[in-house]
Amino acid sequence: MTPYDFVQRLVGEIKEVPGQQDHPLIQFMLSLCGFGFEVHDEVPWCSGCCNLACWWLRLARTKSAAARSWLGIGESIALEDARVGYDVVILKRGAGPQPGPEVLAAQGHVGFFAGLDGSYVRVLGGNQGNTVSIERFPVDRVLGVRRLKAA
Repeated sequence: MTPYDFVQRLVGEIKEVPGQQDHPLIQFMLSLCGFGFEVHDEVPWCSGCCNLACWWLRLARTKSAAARSWLGIGESIALEDARVGYDVVILKRGAGPQPGPEVLAAQGHVGFFAGLDGSYVRVLGGNQGNTVSIERFPVDRVLGVRRLKAA
């Protein structure tokens, strides 16, 4: 099983709970990033979703909720060489100009590579529309692609 396979099983199953309640698996994802279990599921959890898959499969992981922390894990590869399975895509997030991959302390988004679609990259990840899903992002938002290795 790859991290992609693991997260794909969560599509349509895991989503934020509206109101005062929280999804316990999202809270667990965030606990793997250093948060306590009292954290709410509205906290950005894309990195938590990646950390959960890697924790489950005993792969190297960031232990951080920061999406850009994934720029330091595994082997850097070109987007054109990315494959479904173990490859993580790190993206810029937010309006206006964003810093490049050399700035780790900035907004971002992370998920598993799900394919290329013209000038878009498909990403399987958490906190995409408050759920686990596959979404398309413009290729120009890609900060880096990393191939994960066993811990």
